[in-house]
Amino acid sequence: MSTIELTKENFEETISENDFVLIDFWASWCGPCKSFAPVYEAAAERHSDLTFAKVDTEAQQELAAAFEVQSIPTLAIIRDRTLVFSQPGALPEATLEDLIGQARQLDMEEVRRAAEEEARAGQAGDGSEGAGA
Repeated sequence: MSTIELTKENFEETISENDFVLIDFWASWCGPCKSFAPVYEAAAERHSDLTFAKVDTEAQQELAAAFEVQSIPTLAIIRDRTLVFSQPGALPEATLEDLIGQARQLDMEEVRRAAEEEARAGQAGDGSEGAGA
C-alpha cells in the first residue's frame, strides 16, 4: 500500500477507519525529510496491512500544531485512535522496522488504562481543562 496524504479534512475519517496509522510529518524543503521518504515508502510496501500517511506541515499547519510538531521529520503512530508514539528525526530502516514491531506488540488495553490514569492525574493536579487541539 502506498502512503496517503493526510489533511485536516480526512484526518478523523482516516484515524477512525484504520486501527494502526503511521504519520510522517514532513516539508518539501526539508533535507532529512527527503532522505527519510524512501525508507518510509519501503516500509509502507512491506506492511500493507498498516496505514501509512504523510502530512505536509506547510499545507497542514493545524495538524502539525495539534501534534505539537517542533521539528521535521516527525513520525507519529496511532493505534486504536490512541497516540502511542511521536518523535522527531529521520529513522534508519532497521529502527523503523523495530519501532513498527514494538507498536504491533503493544497491549492497547494497558495503553488506554495508562492514558486515562494520566489524564485523571493531570486534571486533579492543576484543576484546569486543556484547550485541546
